[in-house]
Amino acid sequence: MLEIDRLTRRFGDSVAVDAISFGVPGGQLTGFVGGNGAGKTTTMRMIMGVLASHGGEIRWQGRPVTAVDRRGFGYMPEERGLYPKQPVLDQLIYLARLQGRDAASAKTAAAGLLERFSLADRSSDKLESLSLGNQQRVQIAAAVIAEPDVLILDEPFSGLDPIAVDSMVDLLREYTNRGVPVLFSSHQLDLVERLCDQLIILNRGRIVAQGTADDLRNTGTTRHRLVLDGDASWLREVPGLTVVEHNGSSALLELTGATTDQVLAEALRRGGVRELSEVAPSISDIYREVSA
Repeated sequence: MLEIDRLTRRFGDSVAVDAISFGVPGGQLTGFVGGNGAGKTTTMRMIMGVLASHGGEIRWQGRPVTAVDRRGFGYMPEERGLYPKQPVLDQLIYLARLQGRDAASAKTAAAGLLERFSLADRSSDKLESLSLGNQQRVQIAAAVIAEPDVLILDEPFSGLDPIAVDSMVDLLREYTNRGVPVLFSSHQLDLVERLCDQLIILNRGRIVAQGTADDLRNTGTTRHRLVLDGDASWLREVPGLTVVEHNGSSALLELTGATTDQVLAEALRRGGVRELSEVAPSISDIYREVSA
């Protein structure tokens, strides 16, 4: 378990991270969600020791994290941190050696990861010659090259095509299956909702929601989809509900006082009803609600 306890960071008079607390359990994917400036990258940098904290504590295995512990953490920064003019394979081997692997195992691991990400034929190429998506693949390989105990990944899916996303997801699941805690940030909320065992939503340096996707959906506003035989524009005049969306015979409703029975009765009085169904909020809906 990686634990973050009341972690705080200021830049001058601005509080970038405001006493946040959460855990990243072993064997789980934890998604870190928030807009630009929410504090995600700053938090990750403090976990890795790149930035000092101004309060709170980071614990690994129940005790304060140390520099030795962090040598076993795999980290992928949002800004690519590799050497653009160095051949891909050479720098992966170099990074693995820095983290304690011997030359033979470092070369084997690096070649295996490049093969996995369909980059074996580019292993002698300089990083700068690769596309941005392929550079991202190499950055991911660098984060896992030393078989880390913890993975901290800042926007790992940025710039990846769907096939590369699937490969990345498979790789992360291999690590969680071994009991490794994985924390990653992403602006792709549909992907976060699909993948994560738990989510943490940050806004202006504070945690505004956290839990499983189902937990968060249960806290959101439930809406209803009504599909009629005729036009549904009359619903805007019905007290006790708000029409969130209207498209011809279909409307998405938020009940603010009326009941579903009342809405159905009025709709049947005016004509045929094809559908009246509950629409659970998505993570995107919840994100908008808690970040407003």
